[in-house]
Amino acid sequence: MAKSSPVFTCQTCGAVHRKWAGRCDACGAWNSITEETPLSSGPKALGSKGRTIALTDLATEEAPPPRTSSGIDELDRVLGGGLVPASAILVGGDPGIGKSTLLLQAAASFANGGVKCLYISGEEAPAQVRMRAQRLGLGQAPVALGAETNLRDILTTLDAERPALAIIDSIQTMWLDNVESAPGSVAQVRASAHELVTFAKRRGVAIVIVGHVTKEGQIAGPRVVEHMVDTVLYFEGERGHQFRILRAVKNRFGPADEIGVFEMTGGGLAQVSNPSALFLSDRDQPAPGSAVFAGIEGTRPVLTEIQALVAPSPLGTPRRTVVGLDSGRLSTILAVLEARCGIPFAGLDVFLNVAGGMRVSEPAADLAVAAALVSAREDVAIPPDMVLFGEISLSGALRPVTQTESRLKEASKLGFSQAVAPTRSKVGQDAGMRVRQMPDLAAFVGEMFGAG
Repeated sequence: MAKSSPVFTCQTCGAVHRKWAGRCDACGAWNSITEETPLSSGPKALGSKGRTIALTDLATEEAPPPRTSSGIDELDRVLGGGLVPASAILVGGDPGIGKSTLLLQAAASFANGGVKCLYISGEEAPAQVRMRAQRLGLGQAPVALGAETNLRDILTTLDAERPALAIIDSIQTMWLDNVESAPGSVAQVRASAHELVTFAKRRGVAIVIVGHVTKEGQIAGPRVVEHMVDTVLYFEGERGHQFRILRAVKNRFGPADEIGVFEMTGGGLAQVSNPSALFLSDRDQPAPGSAVFAGIEGTRPVLTEIQALVAPSPLGTPRRTVVGLDSGRLSTILAVLEARCGIPFAGLDVFLNVAGGMRVSEPAADLAVAAALVSAREDVAIPPDMVLFGEISLSGALRPVTQTESRLKEASKLGFSQAVAPTRSKVGQDAGMRVRQMPDLAAFVGEMFGAG
């Protein structure tokens, strides 16, 4: 039988190469390619057979999985209604953003509700975790605490204790003694995650895994880890803002793209039940360059303020600075404004920001961004009681977006009395506000600013 050919894997990005090289072609890292033992390719002979698996049809009805509430409504919302037994959850975020604080509060809340919880820390000593718990007022919570990085010992402990929830902080510190690479490498992270997920499914233990993120904002390690787990959560926020966003980017037991909003306080993370009111600044006095966008995050409508500043540039190449939005989308909107509306931005520095540290990725924010840019350039304020939403096409037309009624109801609840939306939007009869529908960007600019 032919011998399996060796596999060479980059320890930085996980790319697989046919032979060793000094530099990885995928990520450009030097001396990061190592040889790994290939996985088994299946049965060794035709005579070896496995067992027949049980098959069902699509009409088979099964009860939905039971869920355990954490007592933290924002966390339960992101999880899809609560914690599902035997689920594997991956939580990523920047260092110091509050991942350990959030999970310690969640573990204490589950434990106070009668759920047996284990918190395994590979980065901190038990005394450090206890100090954080006392600072958060959680010193009396019945959470079992341990500090270990050897995954074999951790799995043995979990098998003996049989908790309902285990938190591993973090996967980059775990190591398996049968994998010949350093902790945090691609091979160790992949093997450790596989063992933890397999244990969760086999023993019925819900496991939460903490993962570091790279400078690009992605969870460090091979992307196969995100495919192994059931739920992937990102804990987002800016160091200079008190708001933190827990965002689900993958969830097999609930809606993806759901968010939970928290506020960082001296006593830990506090829930924010009405994030729209906090993401909007004091809007009693209208200011040029400010527009309110009525967006949808997961299943909830959220109103955020888009701020723009346009100033003459002393540089040969004007600056384009964006915080909270895609810079490529800004370039597209600037090109459409110049080509379709005759509003040039050449020789002007453009600064764009989403207030409160929120990050907006929805194309429906195009109209609010364009309105803020033109408002800043023309020094004309948008009415403070107006919200805007709509997607801008390259032809300058405004395209309708989904869940228009939910956006308008949220805006009306917060005191907004008028809105601008694309033509053919499903407004409904009880919007509670005056809705002005625009066919294209040129018509909106001409009516609002007298140009175009």
